[in-house]
Amino acid sequence: MRPLTPDASLGAIVGDKELPRTQVVKKLWAYIKKKGLQDAQDRRMINADNKLKPIFGGKKQVSMFEMTKMVSKHLK
Repeated sequence: MRPLTPDASLGAIVGDKELPRTQVVKKLWAYIKKKGLQDAQDRRMINADNKLKPIFGGKKQVSMFEMTKMVSKHLK
């Protein structure tokens, strides 16, 4: 996979260096698990904190499948 550059909001979580999409998603999941942002009842849902809200388009909660689509908008 070719390296992509994250924008400022995504870069605040995964860093501002170029990364392949797979590594971006891996770092994002590490952040989600470290902060305990997976929903307790439905583990497929991710609860947004202040850093994730701009990436999730202002939504408070998104599914893990929506998340990968939304992350694509923040990569160049």
